[in-house]
Amino acid sequence: MAGKKKDGGTTIIKREEVVEGGHHGGAWKVAYADFVTAMMAFFLLMWLLNATTDAQRRGLADYFTPSNLMSHNSSGNGQPFGGHTPYDDGSLASDRGAADVIEGKKQPQIDVDEDETDTEATPRVYRRDGTSVPNQAEQDKGHTGAGSAVAVTAASVAQKAVVTDAATKLAKQASEKANFEAAADQIRKLVAADPDLAPLAKQLAIDLTPDGLRLQIMDEDRLPMFASGSATMSDRARMLVQKITPVLLKLPEDIAISGHTDSAPYNGHDRSNWELSAERANATRRMLVDGGLPPNRIRSVTGNADRDPLLPADPMAAANRRIAIVVLRDSKSR
Repeated sequence: MAGKKKDGGTTIIKREEVVEGGHHGGAWKVAYADFVTAMMAFFLLMWLLNATTDAQRRGLADYFTPSNLMSHNSSGNGQPFGGHTPYDDGSLASDRGAADVIEGKKQPQIDVDEDETDTEATPRVYRRDGTSVPNQAEQDKGHTGAGSAVAVTAASVAQKAVVTDAATKLAKQASEKANFEAAADQIRKLVAADPDLAPLAKQLAIDLTPDGLRLQIMDEDRLPMFASGSATMSDRARMLVQKITPVLLKLPEDIAISGHTDSAPYNGHDRSNWELSAERANATRRMLVDGGLPPNRIRSVTGNADRDPLLPADPMAAANRRIAIVVLRDSKSR
């Protein structure tokens, strides 16, 4: 742009227009994205290699790189794969892919007579007398077959023995329970049918416990089974024991007898409820044996004093003074 000065001269003004540079394009963004993607793939690969087992890595390698059995070279003793499978330890492929290879080692071949007419895939080994030696595959097959048969037979026998034992045990338990229930019912009927013992029916308690069939002869107010402070049975208690003895003879199980007292202290010449309860239990044992019960069926005779009351809320109750006769369950059927 030109202008005039006051003195008549001419002034030239030159102005340069600044033009911004053109757009450089987005190629660098694509390259950077490729780089980040590659780094993510690399770190993911590192994580997978660290997080997976050797067997899993072999499976992945076999999935992406299927193997061709016939593409491997032969080596070693001249047989395919040199006596080894193409999946020996150290390879990147496993034997879980499309091809199923069974590994087997063959014996060294000595004194092999090659015969052009021999069509066997595996040459045989012959002894000096001309007899052939079974190859390793035949030996393995024989040993494996025999071992498997023996193992299966043993397992089957053991399983049958367990089932038979359990069935026998259940059958014994059911039979024993039925015999106990029949004996309890018979004793109740015998007592109810006897006019002299009918009043004692409410003093006789019969029940099934985890230990066996329990018969309890209890005292009642003004109707004691034993004289006070004594181990001498009353006439009615003696008749009751004699009535139940024949029923007990029909059962094969052992018997335990225990005596019990109330909490009233017993003062009798340095004797206590322990001695009194034991003496009453032993008197009951003598009554059973006198009635025909074999002595070897008596398992135990104990005195419990007042430590096992029938009525814990009322330790002075007459029912706490009792004799318990337990027909024990057979230990083999438990």
